[in-house]
Amino acid sequence: QVQLVESGGGSVQAGGSLRLSCAASRYTNCMGWFRQPTGKEREAVATIARDDTIAYVDSVKGRFTISRDNAKKILYLDMNSLKPEDTAMYSCAAGYAGRFSPADCPYQYWGQGTQVTVST
Repeated sequence: QVQLVESGGGSVQAGGSLRLSCAASRYTNCMGWFRQPTGKEREAVATIARDDTIAYVDSVKGRFTISRDNAKKILYLDMNSLKPEDTAMYSCAAGYAGRFSPADCPYQYWGQGTQVTVST
């Protein structure tokens, strides 16, 4: 089992910044950030694959940066130029991708989430 604990959410005005952190109890070879606005479906925001390929949803490209500290087992999401449409519950997820499918993360483990609210 892998426990994931997110932190860093909060309320911020449009144009502001936040840094989300996700502390993992064990190392996993793929991780990502997901978000779910109230009443909407969850979407992948930013992911790091087993082969270190990074991907972002189009709406956050150029504003958000995902990174990880493998030694500390922490995943980060730096969010800049926040917009009201970024308001959502942000969750960290992790898993173990297979050697022959490094780009596919099964995301077996999920954190509880941290709320991000961006006001105008």
